[in-house]
Amino acid sequence: MSVRPAIIPCLRYEDAPQAILFLCDAFGFVPHAIYTDEEDQQIVHHAQLLLADNMVMLSSAQEGEVQELYGWKTPGEAGGITQCIYVVVDDPDAHHDQAKASGADILTEPHDNEGYPGRGYTARDPEGNVWSFGSYDPFAPPPADA
Repeated sequence: MSVRPAIIPCLRYEDAPQAILFLCDAFGFVPHAIYTDEEDQQIVHHAQLLLADNMVMLSSAQEGEVQELYGWKTPGEAGGITQCIYVVVDDPDAHHDQAKASGADILTEPHDNEGYPGRGYTARDPEGNVWSFGSYDPFAPPPADA
C-alpha cells in the first residue's frame, strides 16, 4: 500500500462539536470522519475535516496521557498561539465574506500581500486558533520575472 505524504494540522478544542460546526460554516470544511464518545457525544475523540484535498484533524481537549505527554494546550489555556494555519483558497475575498457572515473574528481584512504575490486575510476561530487564507500558492512556480 502506498502512503500519501501529507502534513495535517491537529488541533484540540474545549468544545469540539461546536468547533466542527464553525469550521464547516465559516471556513468551508466538510466532515470526513467524526468519532465521538459512546457515552458522551460532546466528547470528540478524533475528527477529520476536509477542504478540497486537504485535511485538518481535531479532538476534544481532555486531561490525560496525551495532554501530559505532549504538553498540549488550547490557545485559551496557553494564553495565545504558537502556530498559524495557512490555507490556499481561490478567492480570499469571497472566503472572507463567508467567514465573516458566520461569525469569524476577522483579524485582517482581505489585502494584497506586501512583497510577494496574492491576496489574503486572517481570522481567529472561537477558541483562539489563527487561520490565514490566501491566494498565494507557495507550491506554484515563481513568476518568470522573479
